[in-house]
Amino acid sequence: MKLFSAASTILLAASIADNTSHAFVAPSLTSSSSVVPSTSLFSSSDSSSSFAANAITIASSISSLRGQTVVVKYGGNAMTTPELASLFCQDVATLQKLGLRIVVVHGGGPMINAMLDKVGVESRFEGGMRVSTAQVVEVAAMVLCGQVNKNISSGISQAGGHALGLSGRDDALLQCEKLWGGDAAAKIDLGNVGQVKVVNTDLINQLLDAGITPVIAPIGMGCKGQEDESVVYNINADVAAGRIAGELKAARVLFLTDIAGVLDKEMKLLKSLSCNDIDNLIRDETITGGMIPKVTYATDAVKLGVQGAFITDGRVPHALLNEILAGGEKGLGSGEGGTVVTL
Repeated sequence: MKLFSAASTILLAASIADNTSHAFVAPSLTSSSSVVPSTSLFSSSDSSSSFAANAITIASSISSLRGQTVVVKYGGNAMTTPELASLFCQDVATLQKLGLRIVVVHGGGPMINAMLDKVGVESRFEGGMRVSTAQVVEVAAMVLCGQVNKNISSGISQAGGHALGLSGRDDALLQCEKLWGGDAAAKIDLGNVGQVKVVNTDLINQLLDAGITPVIAPIGMGCKGQEDESVVYNINADVAAGRIAGELKAARVLFLTDIAGVLDKEMKLLKSLSCNDIDNLIRDETITGGMIPKVTYATDAVKLGVQGAFITDGRVPHALLNEILAGGEKGLGSGEGGTVVTL
């Protein structure tokens, strides 16, 4: 399925679904619409056949996913341009209109780095995790819970959806224990970095039942009743998304990032992998370095009960729509936008 054609068809379907009580006017006949040019759908028998094939595939996807929960990790490095950010918000609103329950967990590393530089607070990374002093967490919380979170939630609303921005501290949404780096023989103190132990799924499901997408900033608190209950913890957004997806028993979790997916030693995309495949690829050093934690978050989510985890290139326009709805009933993605991990 061609990505642009698929996204165009999905947007058209969502427009119909959102206006079932009104007379339908085809986008190709309205002067203000820029979603699907008329020539792309109806100008030839080939384009008509392509539109029909896309519609059948998307209908199968919607039928299998309607009413199901999808968790999306929206990474700071996938927020590379205002145009991509706008398309992401449009994708979330579209999936809402098609009857899917969407949860967004976002990062914001580049924005945090910029603010740390601006206020003169130093930070460093150990084992891929930001060492989070009290000062670093204060800045991270200001950035993530403030501008980044509200830009995403308001963007989804402006695109015709319904969203509410939250942090993991709101209603004890994400309760954590202190996370140590390194190993048992040589622990590394990462400061106030949290490992999620409890997810307030009741709050998330109440919002989803009301037709609202929770947009969650990965800033948590200590576990209720513990000495560190009042401590503010910085949480890796990938870890938070995977844990939330697992606790919700989500149908899908997508990690939108700035990589094409998992590549083999010839640098070719591996479109589908099992957890065992990934273990073998780590052992033979096909998967190395920074890719190891990314695939680990995906396999952890699948082992918690998520049906499929996607490592998806968020730099591709409409990446979310393409991977969720272009795979048909099997739900294994478009085959062009990343790697799908299953049990």
